[in-house]
Amino acid sequence: MSDGIEVIGSVEGGFAEILTSEALNFVADLHRRFNPEREALLRARAIRQERLDHGELPDFLPETQNIRDGEWRVAAVPADLQDRRVEITGPVERKMMINALNSGAKVFMADFEDSNSPTWENNIQGHLNLIDAINGTMEFTSQDGKHYQLGEETATLMIRPRGWHLFEKHVFVAGHPISASLFDFGLYVFHNGKRSLERGTGPYFYLPKLESHLEARLWNDVFVYTEEKLGIQAGTIKATVLIETILAAFEMEEILYELRDHSAGLNAGRWDYIFSVIKKFRNRPEMVLPDRAQVSMTVPFMRAYSELLVSTCHRRGAFAIGGMAAFIPSRRDLEINEHALRKVREDKQRESADGCDGTWVAHPDLVAPVLEVFDNVLGAKPNQLDVLRGDVEIAGSDLLNTLIEAGAITEAGLRTNISVAILYLESWLRGVGAAALFNLMEDAATAEISRSQIWQWIRHDALMDDGRSVTRELVHELVNEEIKKMREAYGEDLFARGRFDEARHLFETVALSDEFPEFLTLRAYELID
Repeated sequence: MSDGIEVIGSVEGGFAEILTSEALNFVADLHRRFNPEREALLRARAIRQERLDHGELPDFLPETQNIRDGEWRVAAVPADLQDRRVEITGPVERKMMINALNSGAKVFMADFEDSNSPTWENNIQGHLNLIDAINGTMEFTSQDGKHYQLGEETATLMIRPRGWHLFEKHVFVAGHPISASLFDFGLYVFHNGKRSLERGTGPYFYLPKLESHLEARLWNDVFVYTEEKLGIQAGTIKATVLIETILAAFEMEEILYELRDHSAGLNAGRWDYIFSVIKKFRNRPEMVLPDRAQVSMTVPFMRAYSELLVSTCHRRGAFAIGGMAAFIPSRRDLEINEHALRKVREDKQRESADGCDGTWVAHPDLVAPVLEVFDNVLGAKPNQLDVLRGDVEIAGSDLLNTLIEAGAITEAGLRTNISVAILYLESWLRGVGAAALFNLMEDAATAEISRSQIWQWIRHDALMDDGRSVTRELVHELVNEEIKKMREAYGEDLFARGRFDEARHLFETVALSDEFPEFLTLRAYELID
């Protein structure tokens, strides 16, 4: 195309409605203006990691003490974001979107990031789906003839673009791939910014994987420019930031401050947060974590993180949203359901008692039981902004206290990490980014935990509870056994049609390499269309 824009993905059929010259020029303009700062911030991430690798530990920033001590509040949010007691998330796939919007949840986060495999087809079809969702015209008929359509009352729509570290390989600006964040955000707001306002809602976003308030500042600059460019009133765009990196946890107040005119609060992105702790402190043997199942929200560093999030948000008039309940109810095993739902309720009772204004679920069947928990606490109130949590005092050392009493690395935990990572990657390579595995909805974040734990365990010659060390040789042995189980479970035909060999190779690349790959999705992205 003209103006240095090149699209190497399909623009046929309905895709042409999304990839208009005007829309592409808009996202290219965002990229030209803001990509240099994005790249500088990514370089700053790498420099910060080098300092952590050499023994530095993070702490609250002395240079922003005036922000933490200051008296300020974020701007008010529109009516349809005042009550967020249950939010459901999922990829921008048509049937799943309809079910989520109809689920009874207050908010649906349509995801271009961790639960979406970013094939060109998935991404651009996702934008078409979002237009239909806002217009109220979304319908879908499955191959077996079952028809799905939106109900009269649907959840408020929020969008999660991909993180600052990702790129869209099908669109080039001046010979370089465009920022995935700016591409996802720009296409959506160009087509739906004013459209959403005309329908009584607005352009609302979730922002993933920020590592500093400077990265939040960049998003705010993008929002301000976009509002001016598209003729949208200042402060109309609203964004909730996922606090899902350990470094961002030390800058919660500053992140809210940078986005204060556009802020819709913070969310406790628990799975990516655990991954971030492993990744950032991967070279510190004293911070090796036990099996993923033992890293609950009540262990010291996770408890400190969640309480700090609530107290920080409410002090500044911002919403605090709890973490994901990833359980998928079984249609056959009532015993599994009873046990898992009890755990989900306990988790949500803790969040609501802590002052969270809402929480996340991954499956429509969880909406009703979780809604009941928050209804019991909130009653007729839309939120808990009045719960200020003045009792919470969190030091930097609390956020770094990864000691887990009776924590252990087990063979079962190691096997689970292997199988979850390979099965998820196989699904992702087939274009399915939200995979139901072992009664949990797994996405890229849990696959990241799985492979990074194995890398860390090998790195530090970690001992399992049976006295054996976690070694590359042991992992190779267990991979062979888990692959054999998969082959038997799927059958030769289905196994052969899948992408298990590629998934295994990719897993071994990101889990067993000498150097730690920052994100497995960057490696996986090379293998999809």
